[in-house]
Amino acid sequence: MIKKWSFLLILFFISSTIKSQSFNTDSISVNSIINGSLLIPSNTKKIPLAIIIQGSGPTDRDGNQTNLKNNSLKFLAEGLNKNNIATFRYDKRLVKLILEGNFNESDIDFNDFISDSKAVSNYFKNDNRFSEIIIIGHSQGSLVGMITAQEKHITKFISIGGAGQEIDDVIVNQLEKQSPALKDNARQSFDDLRVNGVSQNYSTQLAAIFRPSLQNFMFSWMQYNPQIEIAKLTIPVLIINGDKDIQVQVSEAELLKNASPTSQLEIIPLMNHIFKEIKGEYLENIQSYNKENLPVMPVLIETVSDFILNN
Repeated sequence: MIKKWSFLLILFFISSTIKSQSFNTDSISVNSIINGSLLIPSNTKKIPLAIIIQGSGPTDRDGNQTNLKNNSLKFLAEGLNKNNIATFRYDKRLVKLILEGNFNESDIDFNDFISDSKAVSNYFKNDNRFSEIIIIGHSQGSLVGMITAQEKHITKFISIGGAGQEIDDVIVNQLEKQSPALKDNARQSFDDLRVNGVSQNYSTQLAAIFRPSLQNFMFSWMQYNPQIEIAKLTIPVLIINGDKDIQVQVSEAELLKNASPTSQLEIIPLMNHIFKEIKGEYLENIQSYNKENLPVMPVLIETVSDFILNN
C-alpha cells in the first residue's frame, strides 16, 4: 500500500514550438515566464478559444512531466481543433524555471499559477480572431481555472478531474484509503500548517508533502476551497470526471456540482485522470501515464466540444 501511495504522491509533486503535420501551431510567449502553443483551425470566421490549464507538478503544455509522457493535453487540443475550436496550452512556470536553472522550491506559491493563467487570458482578451474565451482546467488546474474564470471576459468554464475539497482534505482522504496508518499524522500536520504556517512533526513517509521547502506552497494552496470558488461563477460550467480516475474520485466532481447547481456534470465511464480509456485495473491505469501514443477518449472531446459550441 505504501508503494501505491508513493506513486500518487509522485503524480502530485514530481520534481520551442511543438508542431504536428496535421495542425497549425503557433508558438507564443505571453511574457518572460509563460510560453505556449496556439492551435488554431483554418477558418476565416471568429471561433471559440479554449485556454487549457495543466495539473500539478512541472507539467508542460502537452500534459507531460519528466518520465511521464502521455500527451493528454496535446491530444485534447488536437481533438478540439478538429471541431473548429482553437486552443492555447502553455508550459507551467516550473518547467521554464527548471530548464533555466532558476528553480527554488521554497519560492513556489499557488497564487503564481493563478497570476499566470490570468495573464494568458488577458493576452487573448482583445484578439479579434476569437468569438469567446473558455477556460479548461485539469486537476490542480481546475481550481486555478475556476478562479481565473471569474474574470468578466471569460464565457464558460470546464473542470476535468478537479478536486471538490481543499487540497489537505483531498490528500487525507486518499491516505485513509491507501495508507490509513498515515492519515492521523497527515491531518495533524495539515492543521499545524494551516494555523501556524509551519509543520514539524510529520512522518518521514509524508516528506513529499511536508518537507520544509514545500510548506509555503502547500499553505498557499490550502487557502482556496473549490466549492466556494466555483459557486462564484455565473457563466455556464461543465464538470467532468472519469470513473477510472485513481487521483480524483467521482465524489469530488459531485461536490463541485452541489456547489454549482446549474452546472452540467458528466462522469465518463472507463476514463482515467489523464483522459485515457482503462478497461483493466490499477496496473493498466499506472502504465497509461507513460504511453505517449495512447489517444484520449473520443467521448471527452465530444463532450467538451458540444458544451463549448452549444451553450
